[in-house]
Amino acid sequence: MAHARTALVMLLAGMVLPLHAAEPKGEEPSTADIAAAARDAVVVVTYSGRSGDREGLGTGFIVDADGLIATNLHVIGEARPIQVELVDGRHFDVTEVVASDRHRDLALIRIDAKELPVLPLAEEDSLRAGEEVVVFGNPLGLTHSVVTGTVSAMREEDEKPLIQIGMPVQPGNSGGPVLDLEGKVQGVVSQRSLRTPNVAYAVATKYLKTLMDDPNPIPMKRWLTIGAIDPDKWTSLFGARWRQRAGTIRVDGLGRGFGGRSLLLAAEKAPEPPFEIAVDVRLEDEAGAAGLIFSADGRDRHYGFYPSGGRLRLSRFEGADVFSWRVLEEVASPAYQSGEWNHLRVRVEPDRILAYVNDSLVVNHEHPWNAKEFGSKVGLAKFRDTEASYKGFAAGRTVSGEAVPKELAEEVDRLLADLSAEVESSDRVERLAKSGPIAVTALRRKARRLQREARLLERLAEKVHEERIRGELAKETAKPEEEIDLIRAALLIAQLDNDELDVSSYEREFAQLADELEEEIAEDANEQQKIAALNRFLFEEMGFHGSRTDYGNPANSYLNEVIDDREGLPISLSILYMELAQRIGLPVVGVGLPGHFVVRLETMGDVDRGLIDVFDRGKALTRAEAERKVADITGSLLREEHLAPVSSKAIIIRMLRNLGGSAVARANPERMIRYLDAILAIAPDVPDVRMTRAYLHYRAMRPEAALVDVDWILSERPSGFDFTRLREFRQMLREQVAASTNAVE
Repeated sequence: MAHARTALVMLLAGMVLPLHAAEPKGEEPSTADIAAAARDAVVVVTYSGRSGDREGLGTGFIVDADGLIATNLHVIGEARPIQVELVDGRHFDVTEVVASDRHRDLALIRIDAKELPVLPLAEEDSLRAGEEVVVFGNPLGLTHSVVTGTVSAMREEDEKPLIQIGMPVQPGNSGGPVLDLEGKVQGVVSQRSLRTPNVAYAVATKYLKTLMDDPNPIPMKRWLTIGAIDPDKWTSLFGARWRQRAGTIRVDGLGRGFGGRSLLLAAEKAPEPPFEIAVDVRLEDEAGAAGLIFSADGRDRHYGFYPSGGRLRLSRFEGADVFSWRVLEEVASPAYQSGEWNHLRVRVEPDRILAYVNDSLVVNHEHPWNAKEFGSKVGLAKFRDTEASYKGFAAGRTVSGEAVPKELAEEVDRLLADLSAEVESSDRVERLAKSGPIAVTALRRKARRLQREARLLERLAEKVHEERIRGELAKETAKPEEEIDLIRAALLIAQLDNDELDVSSYEREFAQLADELEEEIAEDANEQQKIAALNRFLFEEMGFHGSRTDYGNPANSYLNEVIDDREGLPISLSILYMELAQRIGLPVVGVGLPGHFVVRLETMGDVDRGLIDVFDRGKALTRAEAERKVADITGSLLREEHLAPVSSKAIIIRMLRNLGGSAVARANPERMIRYLDAILAIAPDVPDVRMTRAYLHYRAMRPEAALVDVDWILSERPSGFDFTRLREFRQMLREQVAASTNAVE
């Protein structure tokens, strides 16, 4: 009876509530009214190429009357001058990138203007599915266009919460404000659906507010260097967009040369023949063309060797138009791997040109060498609207590739039965067809088996990579403390999750940062002046900052991505800070506060003094502030041992634990085991890590692997364990192993 009364009350409440909701609220403004009120605060954002031509266009909106503008990070490009056009036609150069968030694709930029109209920001989480919104943009260059849409849902895309809006979206809409019917900004248009052009996604305003509350400004003189090609090493010709993230050069956009040709010439010249050049290249679309050039005159004349439409070409370019281009050789080769990294190499001899792909000779072109014919420049090229990546460019008398030794190649080949390259030959097809439907069944059964075997090979390759990196980490951290290269060790952690990472390139990138810092330090600078210079360089000039909107992202623990994106965790930023400080003669050590890593200037002579919070832009911390921070983060008290200097090995282990925490948050136990394996390779006697790994192996139905760690704990008997229960756990694991063995037999 009570349940019936409750249901009746709820039913009555449901009937009454709509009556209150239906009370008149006054006439709502029309779309035209909202558009008219907001129009003056919406701007056009463009960035220019090296030639000064416009390369990108998007939208932005004013959020502060003193020239602060919100947009998308991808709208402003990298290492490019940025311009803003106001609705009244005035043009301004952007003076600084005030803040950026790569994960959310947000940016705040500033222009030198005052008393500008501003769009108000809505309260957090005040937008609901089904509500109408008004969106501004510059689709396809049609400036200050307005469109209405409906909020479909709040969705997660690539681990980012986004507002899904039903509306048409085109290039140029990015960065535009999403306004509710009160004219307040609820989000920033970020991307369109890959499945339909009539669905857009926007980043919620609350993330923009976070960025405004905690800016990480970068002056334009520094912004123009982020991702830029090193002008001392390379010169680009004929447009397109060449950029570099440490070891990898990337290009996109259409070159101004005929056929979309664009060149990137190396500063180093080739010697007289014989000489070789080489590079690894990967095309995003095999319909494109990109690769090596040699014997270039610095303009239109050169030779080229490159994949084109899935085939390999050796071409001679004698001028600017198609009539001066000649394809000398064009071949197909099973050695070329579509969609993968391919190693291209050219050897120029006095009487011929040899061209290789993945160390297989594909072209042997007889050609008498004439030094005066073209030139001695070498480099990279792309054609059409190709997006391509290059790494490992080299030129010299000989260049060594990473050819797979014959014995290793044979061992790998034996893992799978060989299939002929002529698998689809007409004779074979006709012969199999005569066998009837059973042939199709057999072939598909074989294909599924090969797919399973391919997955096993991928897993084997992954395990071999992990074992190699664990070995390098163990070797590095086994050195005496003063000899451990902390930058290299941290980069090896990143390489554990990315086997394409070029560690040496990022080591050079860090060395370049250190060289720039040293140039800013006066010879007679004291310690406080050096600290001030380091803070200014790292945070104000270079724009390094703590990750506040996406703290748990694993990228914040990968030192290469921290260097690229200028964003990281307290510990990853502290590693850069400590190593840079060492380069300028500052004795800075790491201090592992619970939940928050900081550093300390050792010459202050007291563990309570000299604490520096790198995550908070180098802010000096008092003992009391450190105690409050620890209490706020962990709820625990700061103890004296927490203030002791942390060894390099302990720092690396803490970074791996952080990544393990990210793996747990993302429900990825196999990734968690990877980090635990690395910790135990460095420090085999960490009981809690062994217990965690044993449990994860048990959950993954790998009792034999779990037994290894359980047996170790029972043998070593560290404190803090219930050994009675642990022996019971071991017995259960042994029974599982026995049952598995019997099942196989």
